[in-house]
Amino acid sequence: MHKSFDLFFVSSNRHKYQEAKNILNLYGIKIGFLKSNLNEIQSNSLHSIAIEKAQDAFSKFKKPVVIEDDGLFIDFLDGFPGPYSSYVFKTIGNKGILNLLKNNRKAKFVSIITYCDKNIVKSFEGKLDGKISIIQKGKGWGYDPIFIPNGLKKTFAEINNKNELSHRYNALKKFSKWYLYKQE
Repeated sequence: MHKSFDLFFVSSNRHKYQEAKNILNLYGIKIGFLKSNLNEIQSNSLHSIAIEKAQDAFSKFKKPVVIEDDGLFIDFLDGFPGPYSSYVFKTIGNKGILNLLKNNRKAKFVSIITYCDKNIVKSFEGKLDGKISIIQKGKGWGYDPIFIPNGLKKTFAEINNKNELSHRYNALKKFSKWYLYKQE
């Protein structure tokens, strides 16, 4: 019997799943989506948050799972919002972030992909340096309308090839190489 999915992406955010699905398809990895609000500890460490979420997801579904946690780290704000990015976005949004910034707009996105099954918990990190735009540009989700990757003049929300260069892509690429090797 052919199984339809290699593993499951667990999240409350369908946008993250769609990006992960499109990226993992490039490597021949088929993922399903399990919508769930996972236990998210308060921590300054994305790695700790991701591991906790992955273990929570596995305990709920008893299937090999992958989760993603990420953060926007802004130099001028000493790395804030970092692991609190989701809360900050819900609270003050992109306009609030733009209002906090002065001249130094350097920032980076960090993504942690964590895989969990009954024997293994393993994380993979992807980073992308860039800057925060002066105004929101384009229609995208999350911080995409204000993040400009280094070397580009457009925000994530304005470009068509985000999945070929994003922090999430970098982490999923590392995960894919490990996962495919593990399957051999």
